[in-house]
Amino acid sequence: MKVLVVGSGAREHALAWKLKQGKQVSGLFCLPGNAGTRSVATNLPGSASDLDGIVRAAQEHAIELVVVGPEDPLVLGLVDRLREVGILAFGPDKLGAQLEGSKAFSKEIMAEAGVPTAAFQIFDDADRAEAYVRAQNRPLVVKADGLAAGKGVVVARDAAEAIAAIDQSMRKRAFGEAGARVVIEETLRGQEVSYHVVSDGERYVALAPAQDHKRVGDGDQGPNTGGMGAYSPPPVVTPEVEQKILQRVVEPTLAAMKKRGTPFRGALFVGLMIEDGEPSVLEYNTRFGDPETEVLLARWKGDLLPLLLGSARGDLRGVEAAWSAPCALCVVMASEGYPASYEKGRPIQGLDRVGQEAIVFHAGTRAEGDKVVTAGGRVLAITATGQSVDEAAARAYTVAHQIHFAGAHYRRDIGHHARGK
Repeated sequence: MKVLVVGSGAREHALAWKLKQGKQVSGLFCLPGNAGTRSVATNLPGSASDLDGIVRAAQEHAIELVVVGPEDPLVLGLVDRLREVGILAFGPDKLGAQLEGSKAFSKEIMAEAGVPTAAFQIFDDADRAEAYVRAQNRPLVVKADGLAAGKGVVVARDAAEAIAAIDQSMRKRAFGEAGARVVIEETLRGQEVSYHVVSDGERYVALAPAQDHKRVGDGDQGPNTGGMGAYSPPPVVTPEVEQKILQRVVEPTLAAMKKRGTPFRGALFVGLMIEDGEPSVLEYNTRFGDPETEVLLARWKGDLLPLLLGSARGDLRGVEAAWSAPCALCVVMASEGYPASYEKGRPIQGLDRVGQEAIVFHAGTRAEGDKVVTAGGRVLAITATGQSVDEAAARAYTVAHQIHFAGAHYRRDIGHHARGK
């Protein structure tokens, strides 16, 4: 089977890397891919947001399954377009992708399904949003309704910060039309975790829990990023907590989507806060997380294709999750200045010296002749497995210390909730 992976980050590199190991994949392509994906697939020119170009490339290369990595093409309706021309695609249709594409829609689904989440209000008018915040006069969370590249959420410590967030989003349009409407909600406490299931519209396969590290600095300090690292499994998700996540969150959400006549196919990634063993939903995403994908696939046992293909076909019967490693941990190496502005094109040294301790998934890289240079804020996702989180961390950090580029930075405490130090 010929498979095309859409996207250019470490998530897509990890997907391609795992798919390449399957015996049923006869041809593997990435669009546009990066300097790392070229070692496991054929990179095709184009953009992940150019739907016409992706459909055309899939037809030209006789692609039988398209695996959509990032959220933008899903929200734009790529899966619908591919299905119209008879090409299978892994990911939700445009209506299903609204679980991520609209914070307001997702909160409405949570309320309809009785999913535990923070109390919320939705505002289309900035003045009314400000008046609400002033009346509440306490810490609140302000979320741009649409996609904002992971930067549309402000956890405000007081009313002044919330009002500033409203002004940036609704008046100054820092996130474009994505911020024209906002969701304002209560602040949840606890540990944040990620939970993924893959659904075919009727059934689902539960994957392992993971924990992302959003803040740029050690000790969870500094601004939010797209993710500075992750590990799996987090100890806060006990078997009892996992059952609550499935029974109180995943199953009611999938049932609500089916009841609306829009059964959800693809990866449902639920961002949760766990406090005293009780899960509450922060948000839905409708694709695999990044960097969570890297640790989940490093642990995944066997062929990945049956999971993705079963979801795309609407039949996951007989597919089960299996794990080859007890633990995995990923350290993200980022560009100087990230998550704010940063330079591109800085040469990366040490990639040729990496041994078997870890897998180096490329996130923001490109090839320039025989050199690999930086091409994004998150540059590399160094991922290792182990019998424990400590062992996986030791392996990942050993490799991180061997790789260099000007201004590189990364957190030294990934997995701190589970590590013995």
